[in-house]
Amino acid sequence: MSDLRTLNTTDWGHDNAVSRNRVMRNTYWLLALSLLPTILGAWLGVTTGITRSLTGGLGLIVFMAGAFGFMFAIEKTKNSAAGVPVLLGFTFFMGLMLSRMIGMVLGFKNGSELIMTAFAGTAGVFFVMASLASTIKRDLTGMGKWLFVGALVLMVGGIVNVFVGSSVGMMVLSTLAIAIFSAYMLYDLKQIIDGGETNYISATLALYLDIFNVFQSLLALLGIMGGERD
Repeated sequence: MSDLRTLNTTDWGHDNAVSRNRVMRNTYWLLALSLLPTILGAWLGVTTGITRSLTGGLGLIVFMAGAFGFMFAIEKTKNSAAGVPVLLGFTFFMGLMLSRMIGMVLGFKNGSELIMTAFAGTAGVFFVMASLASTIKRDLTGMGKWLFVGALVLMVGGIVNVFVGSSVGMMVLSTLAIAIFSAYMLYDLKQIIDGGETNYISATLALYLDIFNVFQSLLALLGIMGGERD
Protein backbone atom coordinates (compact mmCIF):
# COMPACT_ATOMS: atom_id res chain seq x y z
CA MET A 1 0.00 0.00 0.00
CA SER A 2 2.84 2.34 0.88
CA ASP A 3 4.49 1.64 -2.48
CA LEU A 4 1.20 2.34 -4.28
CA ARG A 5 0.80 5.68 -2.54
CA THR A 6 4.37 6.62 -3.42
CA LEU A 7 3.82 5.63 -7.03
CA ASN A 8 0.61 7.68 -7.29
CA THR A 9 2.26 10.73 -5.76
CA THR A 10 5.22 10.41 -8.11
CA ASP A 11 2.96 10.04 -11.14
CA TRP A 12 0.89 13.06 -10.12
CA GLY A 13 4.02 15.17 -9.66
CA HIS A 14 5.34 14.06 -13.03
CA ASP A 15 2.04 14.85 -14.78
CA ASN A 16 1.89 18.23 -13.06
CA ALA A 17 5.42 19.09 -14.20
CA VAL A 18 4.63 18.00 -17.76
CA SER A 19 1.51 20.19 -17.74
CA ARG A 20 3.44 23.23 -16.49
CA ASN A 21 6.15 22.72 -19.11
CA ARG A 22 3.51 22.45 -21.83
CA VAL A 23 1.86 25.71 -20.73
CA MET A 24 5.25 27.45 -20.66
CA ARG A 25 6.23 26.11 -24.09
CA ASN A 26 2.91 27.09 -25.68
CA THR A 27 3.07 30.50 -24.02
CA TYR A 28 6.54 31.22 -25.43
CA TRP A 29 5.49 30.13 -28.93
CA LEU A 30 2.33 32.24 -28.87
CA LEU A 31 4.19 35.19 -27.37
CA ALA A 32 6.71 35.08 -30.23
CA LEU A 33 3.86 34.78 -32.74
CA SER A 34 2.00 37.71 -31.16
CA LEU A 35 4.90 40.05 -31.94
CA LEU A 36 4.29 39.65 -35.68
CA PRO A 37 0.83 41.34 -35.70
CA THR A 38 2.26 44.00 -33.38
CA ILE A 39 5.02 44.80 -35.86
CA LEU A 40 2.51 44.73 -38.74
CA GLY A 41 0.15 47.08 -36.90
CA ALA A 42 2.98 49.46 -36.02
CA TRP A 43 4.25 49.46 -39.62
CA LEU A 44 0.76 50.08 -41.00
CA GLY A 45 0.15 52.90 -38.55
CA VAL A 46 3.46 54.62 -39.34
CA THR A 47 3.09 54.13 -43.11
CA THR A 48 -0.50 55.31 -43.42
CA GLY A 49 -0.59 57.77 -40.53
CA ILE A 50 -3.97 56.31 -39.56
CA THR A 51 -3.39 56.98 -35.85
CA ARG A 52 -1.87 60.44 -36.25
CA SER A 53 -5.12 62.18 -35.37
CA LEU A 54 -5.64 60.13 -32.21
CA THR A 55 -4.38 62.75 -29.79
CA GLY A 56 -5.54 63.80 -26.34
CA GLY A 57 -8.91 62.57 -25.16
CA LEU A 58 -9.87 60.97 -28.48
CA GLY A 59 -6.76 58.78 -28.50
CA LEU A 60 -7.36 57.81 -24.88
CA ILE A 61 -10.98 56.80 -25.57
CA VAL A 62 -10.06 54.73 -28.63
CA PHE A 63 -7.21 53.01 -26.79
CA MET A 64 -9.18 52.25 -23.63
CA ALA A 65 -12.25 51.02 -25.51
CA GLY A 66 -10.21 48.87 -27.89
CA ALA A 67 -7.83 47.44 -25.29
CA PHE A 68 -10.44 46.56 -22.68
CA GLY A 69 -12.85 45.30 -25.35
CA PHE A 70 -10.21 42.94 -26.71
CA MET A 71 -9.15 41.78 -23.24
CA PHE A 72 -12.76 41.00 -22.37
CA ALA A 73 -13.11 39.02 -25.61
CA ILE A 74 -9.86 37.13 -24.92
CA GLU A 75 -11.09 36.15 -21.48
CA LYS A 76 -14.34 34.85 -22.96
CA THR A 77 -12.66 32.87 -25.75
CA LYS A 78 -9.47 31.63 -24.07
CA ASN A 79 -10.76 28.07 -23.82
CA SER A 80 -12.01 27.89 -27.41
CA ALA A 81 -10.53 27.81 -30.91
CA ALA A 82 -11.25 31.54 -31.26
CA GLY A 83 -8.89 32.45 -28.40
CA VAL A 84 -5.68 32.65 -30.42
CA PRO A 85 -7.12 34.73 -33.34
CA VAL A 86 -8.70 37.16 -30.86
CA LEU A 87 -5.38 37.50 -29.02
CA LEU A 88 -3.53 38.13 -32.29
CA GLY A 89 -6.16 40.73 -33.23
CA PHE A 90 -5.47 42.44 -29.91
CA THR A 91 -1.72 42.52 -30.55
CA PHE A 92 -2.34 44.02 -34.01
CA PHE A 93 -4.46 46.73 -32.37
CA MET A 94 -1.72 47.42 -29.82
CA GLY A 95 0.80 47.77 -32.65
CA LEU A 96 -1.47 50.33 -34.29
CA MET A 97 -1.73 52.26 -31.03
CA LEU A 98 2.05 52.15 -30.61
CA SER A 99 2.64 53.47 -34.14
CA ARG A 100 2.06 57.09 -33.15
CA MET A 101 4.92 57.02 -30.64
CA ILE A 102 7.13 55.10 -33.06
CA GLY A 103 6.40 57.69 -35.75
CA MET A 104 7.39 60.49 -33.38
CA VAL A 105 10.64 58.72 -32.43
CA LEU A 106 11.45 58.06 -36.09
CA GLY A 107 11.26 61.82 -36.54
CA PHE A 108 14.52 62.08 -34.61
CA LYS A 109 17.81 61.77 -36.45
CA ASN A 110 18.69 58.74 -34.31
CA GLY A 111 15.14 57.39 -34.18
CA SER A 112 15.96 53.94 -35.55
CA GLU A 113 18.76 53.53 -33.01
CA LEU A 114 16.43 54.51 -30.16
CA ILE A 115 13.86 51.91 -31.24
CA MET A 116 16.50 49.18 -31.44
CA THR A 117 17.87 50.22 -28.04
CA ALA A 118 14.37 50.01 -26.51
CA PHE A 119 13.87 46.59 -28.12
CA ALA A 120 17.22 45.32 -26.83
CA GLY A 121 16.52 46.74 -23.37
CA THR A 122 13.13 45.02 -23.23
CA ALA A 123 14.65 41.73 -24.35
CA GLY A 124 17.29 42.11 -21.62
CA VAL A 125 14.65 42.73 -18.95
CA PHE A 126 12.71 39.66 -20.10
CA PHE A 127 15.85 37.48 -20.01
CA VAL A 128 16.72 38.63 -16.49
CA MET A 129 13.17 38.13 -15.18
CA ALA A 130 12.88 34.70 -16.82
CA SER A 131 16.18 33.68 -15.21
CA LEU A 132 15.04 34.94 -11.81
CA ALA A 133 11.65 33.23 -12.10
CA SER A 134 13.32 29.88 -12.75
CA THR A 135 15.69 30.18 -9.78
CA ILE A 136 13.60 31.88 -7.07
CA LYS A 137 11.96 29.28 -4.83
CA ARG A 138 9.83 31.71 -2.83
CA ASP A 139 6.11 32.01 -3.57
CA LEU A 140 5.50 35.44 -5.16
CA THR A 141 1.70 35.29 -5.17
CA GLY A 142 1.53 38.07 -2.57
CA MET A 143 3.15 40.49 -5.02
CA GLY A 144 0.07 40.42 -7.22
CA LYS A 145 -2.14 42.79 -5.23
CA TRP A 146 0.64 45.38 -4.81
CA LEU A 147 1.52 45.27 -8.49
CA PHE A 148 -2.16 45.67 -9.38
CA VAL A 149 -2.40 48.77 -7.19
CA GLY A 150 0.76 50.14 -8.82
CA ALA A 151 -0.67 49.52 -12.30
CA LEU A 152 -3.89 51.34 -11.34
CA VAL A 153 -1.92 54.33 -10.05
CA LEU A 154 0.05 54.37 -13.30
CA MET A 155 -3.14 54.25 -15.35
CA VAL A 156 -4.67 57.17 -13.45
CA GLY A 157 -1.43 59.13 -13.72
CA GLY A 158 -1.23 58.40 -17.45
CA ILE A 159 -4.81 59.60 -18.01
CA VAL A 160 -4.09 62.84 -16.14
CA ASN A 161 -0.87 63.38 -18.09
CA VAL A 162 -2.68 62.98 -21.42
CA PHE A 163 -4.44 66.27 -20.66
CA VAL A 164 -1.53 67.95 -18.82
CA GLY A 165 1.07 67.02 -21.44
CA SER A 166 4.04 67.22 -19.07
CA SER A 167 7.38 65.82 -20.29
CA VAL A 168 8.58 65.50 -16.69
CA GLY A 169 5.38 63.67 -15.81
CA MET A 170 5.92 61.35 -18.76
CA MET A 171 9.47 60.60 -17.61
CA VAL A 172 8.32 59.82 -14.06
CA LEU A 173 5.46 57.62 -15.26
CA SER A 174 7.69 55.81 -17.76
CA THR A 175 10.33 55.08 -15.11
CA LEU A 176 7.69 53.75 -12.71
CA ALA A 177 6.12 51.68 -15.51
CA ILE A 178 9.44 50.02 -16.32
CA ALA A 179 9.89 49.06 -12.67
CA ILE A 180 6.30 47.88 -12.12
CA PHE A 181 5.94 45.89 -15.33
CA SER A 182 9.38 44.34 -14.99
CA ALA A 183 8.23 43.09 -11.58
CA TYR A 184 4.94 41.99 -13.16
CA MET A 185 6.97 40.03 -15.73
CA LEU A 186 8.72 38.17 -12.92
CA TYR A 187 5.40 37.56 -11.17
CA ASP A 188 3.64 36.27 -14.31
CA LEU A 189 6.52 33.98 -15.28
CA LYS A 190 6.67 32.57 -11.75
CA GLN A 191 2.91 31.93 -11.86
CA ILE A 192 3.36 29.80 -14.97
CA ILE A 193 6.36 27.94 -13.55
CA ASP A 194 4.57 27.21 -10.27
CA GLY A 195 1.37 26.10 -11.99
CA GLY A 196 -0.68 29.10 -10.86
CA GLU A 197 -1.59 29.89 -14.48
CA THR A 198 -2.72 26.91 -16.55
CA ASN A 199 -4.15 28.62 -19.64
CA TYR A 200 -1.47 29.54 -22.16
CA ILE A 201 -3.61 32.23 -23.82
CA SER A 202 -4.10 34.05 -20.50
CA ALA A 203 -0.41 33.58 -19.74
CA THR A 204 0.57 35.00 -23.13
CA LEU A 205 -1.73 38.01 -22.67
CA ALA A 206 -0.19 38.79 -19.28
CA LEU A 207 3.40 38.55 -20.53
CA TYR A 208 2.59 40.46 -23.72
CA LEU A 209 1.20 43.37 -21.70
CA ASP A 210 4.31 43.34 -19.49
CA ILE A 211 6.63 43.41 -22.50
CA PHE A 212 4.55 46.01 -24.35
CA ASN A 213 4.53 48.39 -21.38
CA VAL A 214 8.26 48.01 -20.71
CA PHE A 215 9.09 48.62 -24.38
CA GLN A 216 6.74 51.59 -24.69
CA SER A 217 8.07 53.18 -21.51
CA LEU A 218 11.70 52.64 -22.50
CA LEU A 219 11.00 54.15 -25.91
CA ALA A 220 9.30 57.17 -24.34
CA LEU A 221 12.24 57.75 -21.99
CA LEU A 222 14.80 57.37 -24.77
CA GLY A 223 12.84 59.72 -27.01
CA ILE A 224 12.58 62.41 -24.34
CA MET A 225 16.17 62.13 -23.10
CA GLY A 226 18.12 61.00 -26.16
CA GLY A 227 16.22 62.16 -29.23
CA GLU A 228 18.44 64.13 -31.63
CA ARG A 229 16.76 66.64 -33.91
CA ASP A 230 18.15 67.58 -37.32
